[in-house]
Amino acid sequence: MALMPVADALTAVLAGAEPLPEELVALDAAYHRVLARDLAALRTQPPQTMSAMDGYAVRSADASHAGARVKVIGEVPAGRPFGGAIGPGEAVRIFTGGVMPEGADAIMIQEDTVVDGGHISITEAAVAGRHIRPAGIDFREGDVLLVQGSRLTDRDLSLAAGMNYPELPVRRRPKVAILATGDELVMPGSNPKPGQIVYSNGYALHALARREGADTLDLGIAPDSFEATKDGIRRARDSGADVLVTTGGASVGDHDLVKRSLESEGVSIAFWKIAMRPGKPMMHGRIGQMRVIGLPGNPVSSYVCSFLFLVPLIRALSGSNVVHHPREKALLGRDVAANDLREDYLRARLETRSDGTLIAVPVQHQDSSLLANLAAARALVVRPPFAPKASAGTACEILRLPV
Repeated sequence: MALMPVADALTAVLAGAEPLPEELVALDAAYHRVLARDLAALRTQPPQTMSAMDGYAVRSADASHAGARVKVIGEVPAGRPFGGAIGPGEAVRIFTGGVMPEGADAIMIQEDTVVDGGHISITEAAVAGRHIRPAGIDFREGDVLLVQGSRLTDRDLSLAAGMNYPELPVRRRPKVAILATGDELVMPGSNPKPGQIVYSNGYALHALARREGADTLDLGIAPDSFEATKDGIRRARDSGADVLVTTGGASVGDHDLVKRSLESEGVSIAFWKIAMRPGKPMMHGRIGQMRVIGLPGNPVSSYVCSFLFLVPLIRALSGSNVVHHPREKALLGRDVAANDLREDYLRARLETRSDGTLIAVPVQHQDSSLLANLAAARALVVRPPFAPKASAGTACEILRLPV
C-alpha cells in the first residue's frame, strides 16, 4: 500500500465523524463540555436599573452644585426596592445592587456627601447617569450568548448561571479505549528483565484524550498473540467505545499482529502507512460505529500521531467548533536538513525574542524513541514533503503542543 499524505489521512479519519448525542448535565458538571445548542438568555441582566455604588439616589437637578442639601426619605438595600418615588429635594440611601427608585437619575457616592441629621449636603455636583447600571446593560432576555460547539470555560459557566440555566445541553463525551500490545512491555515500577521496556505510551494517550474531553478506558497490555490482541479488540467493542486506540504492533514484523487481528474481527482498514515522520506505520479503520486508530509503538510516533489524528477526531465527535490544530508562524532556531517524500514533524523548543519574534528550535536528536526530547518540546515544526534544507532564521510553520 502506497504511503498516504497526512492531509488525506486526516480527512479519512474525520470522514463521517458526526457529533455524539446530546445530554443534559448539571451546571456544575458542564465544565469543558461541548455545548450542543445555542443558548439564549432566560432573563435580562440586570433586570432593573441598579446602583453601582454605595451612596444616595438623587435627582441630578437637586444636587447640581456643591453645598446643595437634600432630605433622606428612605433606604434601598440590595434585594429590597424602595416602595415610593423621589420628589424634589429628596434622596434615598442606596447600596450597591439596589434598585434605583422612581424619580432618581444619579448616585451621589457616600464619599461626596456629608450627613446632617436626616439630610445630606453635597460636596461634589451630581451627574445624571453616573454610578448607575441600566437594566439590560449586561444582556437581555433572548440574547444568544453561548453558541453550539463551544467548549465551556469557567467564565461560560458563570454566564450560563446568570442567564438562569441550572443545567446545560452538551454532547456526550467520546469514549476512547486504549490497548497496548507487546511482550516486551512491563508496567512502571517493575524491574525490567533484559529486552523488556517500561510501558509509557498509554499515560500520555489517556491524558491527551481526557484533556480533549473524552472518557477513557484502559484495556491494559495484550501480549504478542493473535487471540490476546483480538480479545482486546472485542472488549473495546463490547464496552461501547467510540474509538479504539492500539499502540504497537502496527508495523510489518512477524510479531506485529494488530492489523491482522483487526481485520479478523471485521475492521475495515481505510489506510495503513502514512507519508509522515514520525508515525509512518499508523492505521485507521472502522467496525460498526467504533473507529480504530492503530498507533506505532515508539513513544514519539505514538504521541505525535495521537496529537495529529486522535485529537481532531475527539473534537469532531464532541461537536466542537474547533477541530483542527491552528498553525503558527515562527523562525527556525537551528539549521534543518532537506526532507524526503515524508512530511516531517520536528519536536522543538520555543523561545521568544525581546521584539516578540517566536523562535522554534528543533531538538538535536529526533529519534522517535526519545521521551526526554518529547517532554521538553513545546511545538512541532512542520516540514512538507521534499522541503529543501533550511538555515536558522528561516520562516517555518509550527503546531503548539499542549502544556
